[in-house]
Amino acid sequence: MTVPNTPAGDTPPPGADPFAPPHLPQPPAAVERPPVGPELRIGAIITVAGAVLGVVLGLLWLWLSPRIGFEVQDNRILYRDPEGEAQIAAVGVFSLLGLALGVATALGAFLWTRARGGGIAVAVGLTAGGLLGSVIGWQLGTRLGPTTDLRAHALAVGNGGSFDGPLELTAHGALLVWPMTATIVLLALSATFGKREPDRPPYWAMPPQ
Repeated sequence: MTVPNTPAGDTPPPGADPFAPPHLPQPPAAVERPPVGPELRIGAIITVAGAVLGVVLGLLWLWLSPRIGFEVQDNRILYRDPEGEAQIAAVGVFSLLGLALGVATALGAFLWTRARGGGIAVAVGLTAGGLLGSVIGWQLGTRLGPTTDLRAHALAVGNGGSFDGPLELTAHGALLVWPMTATIVLLALSATFGKREPDRPPYWAMPPQ
């Protein structure tokens, strides 16, 4: 039996209330975006921490790197080690220190932000802090080391004397070891131990739209 005043073709299904108002689609709920302030603060803290650790990098590099030796013979400044092994070793020590600091900073930042799920600010802070720390360590190590004025140093020791040359980073690509290591380690930790999003329920368990 058709309900009175019901147009043809609009017969309600059995069990439905014919007088219920039509179902109107609900607008999608607005996506709540996390505040930007905490993200910027976390990135800034990690960057500043990298800059502070750059001082540690410079001091360790100055302490652990072998010295480049020179000697004065017949008013000429000559290398004590013509093969240049000390220069290569200085780059190697800087790279190894950058590798260790990259792992340490990535691990520390991950553990600090793991509960909140990390974020792009952590990766940006590690990259910027690692690069800034590398530059600070490089400049600090070279400035605190022996003077770069070889002629003045040679005149001070005289003919037949020897002295240590300045600490130099001949391969500037070593400056990227720290930030690249930190980024790679952070990605690996996030993929392995990071916070997981809850799985979506199966389609048959979802409420009707």
